Amino acid sequence: MPAPILVFAYNRLEHLKRCLDSLQRNTLAKESDIFIISDGAKNPAAEESVQKVRVFLTSYEQQHDRKSFNSVTIIERGKNWGLADNIIEAVTRFVEDFDRVIVVEDDLVVSPYFLQFMNDALEVYKDETRVGHIQACDFINNPDMPKTFLIKWTGSWGWGTWKRAWQHFNPNGQQLLQQLEEKRLTKQFDFNGKYGFTRMLRRQIAGLNNSWAIRWNASLFLADILSLNVGRSLVQNEGFDNSGTNCGGGNLYNSNLWMQPIPVTKEPIIEENSFARHQFERYYGHTNSFWAKAWRRIKRTLKGDFRS
Repeated sequence: MPAPILVFAYNRLEHLKRCLDSLQRNTLAKESDIFIISDGAKNPAAEESVQKVRVFLTSYEQQHDRKSFNSVTIIERGKNWGLADNIIEAVTRFVEDFDRVIVVEDDLVVSPYFLQFMNDALEVYKDETRVGHIQACDFINNPDMPKTFLIKWTGSWGWGTWKRAWQHFNPNGQQLLQQLEEKRLTKQFDFNGKYGFTRMLRRQIAGLNNSWAIRWNASLFLADILSLNVGRSLVQNEGFDNSGTNCGGGNLYNSNLWMQPIPVTKEPIIEENSFARHQFERYYGHTNSFWAKAWRRIKRTLKGDFRS
C-alpha cells in the first residue's frame, strides 16, 4: 500500500486545485489515500478565502469515486494553527498510524512520477537508519548532478519520512542551536558559510519565523542522518508569487519538472555525496553573496517592489 499523502492547505484555492490536479495525474494516485488538512483563518481578512477553499474541499470529498485517489479525507482545523504546528502534529500522528508519510504543501505542482519515486525511496531505504528523509525537489538545476544522491540537508518541498526518523525531530530550536554551537558545526550546517541556516534557526528562536523545516533540518544534521535527494526535480514550487507566508518573489528556486520516472536503487555506500555538497555550496555562494542580493534588490525596486 502506498504511503498516505498529507496535503496542507490554507487560503489559496487556485494553488490547491493545481496541486491536487498534478497529484491526480500520478501513476500511483488511484492506490493512494490522501488527507487534506485545511487550516483555519488567521484573521478576518482571510476568512472568505479560507471558506472558499473549504467549500471546494467539501465538494471534492463528496465527488470522490476512487477515480482519482483510493480515498480522500478532509481535516478542518477549528482555528488557525499555522503551517509549522499543522505539519508537526499531522506528521507525528500519521507516522504513528502508517509508519511513513508523504508531505505536500498546496503551492506545489508535482510530476506524474512523484508518488512512484517517493514510495520507491521510502521502501528501499525503510531499514537504513542513516537515511531519514526523502526530498523530490531540485532547484540548483545542474545537469551534472546524479539523478539521486545522499546529502546532509533536508529540503521541504515534496518530502517524506518514516516513524523511526521522525523520532529524531526536536521542536526546541534553542536546544538545537546550543548543540550546533557546542559541537562547532554551524559553518558546516551553513554549507561552509554560504547560506544562513543558523541565522534562520536563531530567527525561529526569536519568534521572527515559525519554521518547522529549519528544526527538522537541524535535528537530522545533529543526528548525522542523511537525506535522499534528486538531481532532476519532480516538484515545482509555485508559491513564489507573494501568495504564501514564507515565500516572496524571485527566481532563485525555480525548477523544471522532470517528466520521466527516476529509478531508486540503494546507494552502495551510505555516505554524503561530496560532489553534491560542493554543488550546493557553489549555488548558495553564488545566489547569496552580497552582490547577488544587492542586484536582486535593485531589480525588484525597478519593478516597483519595495520590500526590504
